[in-house]
Amino acid sequence: MNTPDVIVIGGGTGGYSTALRAAALGLDVVLAERDKVGGTCLHRGCIPSKAMLHAAGLVDGIAEARERWGVKATLDSVDWAALVATRDDIVGRNHKGVEAHLRHAGVRVVRGSARLTGPRSVQVEGGDGGDFTARRGIVLATGSRPRTLPGLAPDGRHVVTSDDALFAPGLPASVLVLGGGAIGVEYASFHRSMGAEVTLVEAADRIVPLEDADVSRHLTRGLKKRGIDVQVGARLLDAKVPGGGVRARVRTARGETRTLEAERLLVAVGRAPVTDGLDLAAAGLATDERGFVVPADWDRLETAVPGIHVVGDLLPPPSLGLAHASFAEGLLVAETLAGVASAPVDYAAVPRVTYSSPQTASVGLGEAEARARGHEVVVDTMPLTAVAKGMVHGQGGMVKVVAEAGGGRVLGVHLVGPHVSEMIAESQLVVGWDAEPADVARHVHAHPTLSEAVGEVFLTLAGRGLHQQ
Repeated sequence: MNTPDVIVIGGGTGGYSTALRAAALGLDVVLAERDKVGGTCLHRGCIPSKAMLHAAGLVDGIAEARERWGVKATLDSVDWAALVATRDDIVGRNHKGVEAHLRHAGVRVVRGSARLTGPRSVQVEGGDGGDFTARRGIVLATGSRPRTLPGLAPDGRHVVTSDDALFAPGLPASVLVLGGGAIGVEYASFHRSMGAEVTLVEAADRIVPLEDADVSRHLTRGLKKRGIDVQVGARLLDAKVPGGGVRARVRTARGETRTLEAERLLVAVGRAPVTDGLDLAAAGLATDERGFVVPADWDRLETAVPGIHVVGDLLPPPSLGLAHASFAEGLLVAETLAGVASAPVDYAAVPRVTYSSPQTASVGLGEAEARARGHEVVVDTMPLTAVAKGMVHGQGGMVKVVAEAGGGRVLGVHLVGPHVSEMIAESQLVVGWDAEPADVARHVHAHPTLSEAVGEVFLTLAGRGLHQQ
């Protein structure tokens, strides 16, 4: 019983997907988890935050109904306890579902903290642990934790990270968000929908700085239109918690010092891989200077120690630190351990989404990145309000496609606007299959839809523009 084929350390999205696929391929799998299976994504990140953002969208809808459509609706209040109960019910049902999947697959879940004792051996302490030896391999999937700032310790109430922001008591009247990546933008959007005064501070010269510059520009415009104070090129000098809130000094892009006060400060300055307690050295492994476990073979996600693989947030770029990327990594590693041919993860074809209002969704290369890589490109952009359904939604947004010049393959697709998280799948296939604009242009998009704006851009790039000339 203690000599399974595969030992997976960590039961988040990367870990449990590895375990499920390996078990489906007939391997005997032990999954060690010290907390709850599902990890950060299910319990503190993706799922609870999107539940809250859905509720925020309902609040925004009441305002839109009144202000745009003549529906005389009013919002009396937000019942925070009821909102939290619905969120927790969704998380709980998903958690039970993951546990049921693992149980049905025959994965043995061992509760406790795991550490390596050799290149094929693991000791699990606490719970129902013990000593285990893997016949085929070990998979490291211990995830990440929020980065914090020196001298600014989270207290779960006035200073919070993305792990505890959703669980802080009540709805604050004002929020300062440090970090303009996807997490920071989503939390800024949520709190603004719930009526808070929000300031979003980003050190880079634009928010979501890893996205195409036009995505950043349109998203910034949308957030400012909603009343969010967006400060880019700004740096935190210091922050204090005097009692009932937070007082921070920020150096703006103009070199001015601003003092900002808020009931709550959210630190969203990235995440750091979790390897403490793993005892990597016992297996002959070490992290890089950033704390990541770097594969020696990216095609197999295998480390320099044969048989030890790594998935999820422990991986450095080009891995994306996204739950759906870790699912793909888990499939790859499980199939590799089972001796099944498996294609490497194509990170360029993995979609990236920010679930704010407006949303962003993209896949592939941005315009500047494509040019920097030596591609001669053509670009076409269309506002979502150029199609009737975009006018109906009235939230602005755009479609941008980057393609090789001369009718070559599509290199990247970038969307901003309502519901674009549900529109990116088509473009993922386009980029992943190296399609050309003409390949897409022959397919008819439904009318009226937001997605027909995507179709219109491909028609234009294929020389068949209809509403774009």
